[in-house]
Amino acid sequence: QVRLVESGGGLAETGGSLRLSCAASGRITLTYVMGWYRQAPGKQRDLVAVIKSGIATDIADSVKGRFIISKNNHNNAVYLQMNSLKPEDTAVYYCHFDAYVPGVGRREFWGEGTQVTVSS
Repeated sequence: QVRLVESGGGLAETGGSLRLSCAASGRITLTYVMGWYRQAPGKQRDLVAVIKSGIATDIADSVKGRFIISKNNHNNAVYLQMNSLKPEDTAVYYCHFDAYVPGVGRREFWGEGTQVTVSS
């Protein structure tokens, strides 16, 4: 079974920084997409930043120039460095993997979410 464990959320002031981490445990042999989504109260879950096929990145316009996504292939981890935070970045952030697991096939996995709150 694959499990995504997130850490690093919390409270920050406007203009501050936070770093989110997500580590995937389990027998993942190939990762197609890994990254982060977020969901603010009363809104749909939206893409923040993802890495596709280990190379290409897709980043939401609202966070370009402020958020940086990175990965560690050795331990199947993905990170999100969030700088110049704004109150509108307040949301629950979810780690997401689209990966291949032997005996299971290609599946999507989600973390439980970590709250990020930015005070004005």
